[in-house]
Amino acid sequence: MTSERTAFIVGATGGIGSEVATALLRRGWRVRALTRRPTEVAEQASGRLGIEWIRGDAMAAADVTAAAQGSHLIFHGANPPRYENWAGLALPMLESSIAAAKASGARIVFPGTVYNFGPDAFPLLSERSPQRPLTRKGQIRVDMERRLEAAAAAGVRTLIVRAGDYFGPRAGNSWFSQGLISSGRPVRSIAYPGPHTVGHTWAYLPDVAETIAQLLERDLGAFEVFHFEGHWFERGVQIAEAVRRVVGNPRLPIRSFPWWALYAASPFVAMFREIIEMRYLWREPLRLDNAKLKGFLGSEPHTPIDQAIATTLRGLGCLEDPALVSTAA
Repeated sequence: MTSERTAFIVGATGGIGSEVATALLRRGWRVRALTRRPTEVAEQASGRLGIEWIRGDAMAAADVTAAAQGSHLIFHGANPPRYENWAGLALPMLESSIAAAKASGARIVFPGTVYNFGPDAFPLLSERSPQRPLTRKGQIRVDMERRLEAAAAAGVRTLIVRAGDYFGPRAGNSWFSQGLISSGRPVRSIAYPGPHTVGHTWAYLPDVAETIAQLLERDLGAFEVFHFEGHWFERGVQIAEAVRRVVGNPRLPIRSFPWWALYAASPFVAMFREIIEMRYLWREPLRLDNAKLKGFLGSEPHTPIDQAIATTLRGLGCLEDPALVSTAA
């Protein structure tokens, strides 16, 4: 029974990890999570009540293996902070989760991204699209998925759900919260990173988490990959126009993202260099084909965009008046 199952979350304080924990708790799962500061995190974990926080380091396989004992699934949502040292941290942390899955017999759930793909695969990405990324981070994501596929062949069952750019009430480290707007203050303008007419896809994290939870209730193979379409905008700038509607200001300025500032500072700031490498994802239409997911589940969880943005802005401390929420989809 689902109520008897235990999930272990690596990265539960992040946007996707916290939403997956919430979705599983709602379904009666027991949820444990790894953190180096369990007391501090437990005190700050508003909205994530019910999680059992366990002290440990995602880089230490022994810590992850011990904490994951008795788990039915391991959600690996750990990411190096601020785009830094992906090469030195991302794969070793994943190896810790793979070791824990081997020891416990748990299925690994891994949130995939579009970073795996280069422009040769655009504009519509399926699960079988070629993975020839242009960036170091993208190649690391490819290597991580290949490692998971190899682990699945050796008995570690794996589910990968790829999605576009994240947004949501807890997605503090995202293009939405750090690029389009500024978290923690009312929205006075919006900075859009790409050409206004180029299509772009966004993933509302509660919907991604609900999708993962629903998939886990089905009969899955040893290695499964699904694409989550989310909110696709034929004109990418439509997401900024939705923010205007939600805050109730149709004249809210939509400005060009200050790429020039990142280029100027990039010789001194590693994170800016990493962000610049990903700019190609904004220059061409990018959409995920969710036909396999819809065929498997029947439909994709989908919160209306204005509702999703309103919840996101409130969670990020950016909506002055919660009553200013449009009911239009």
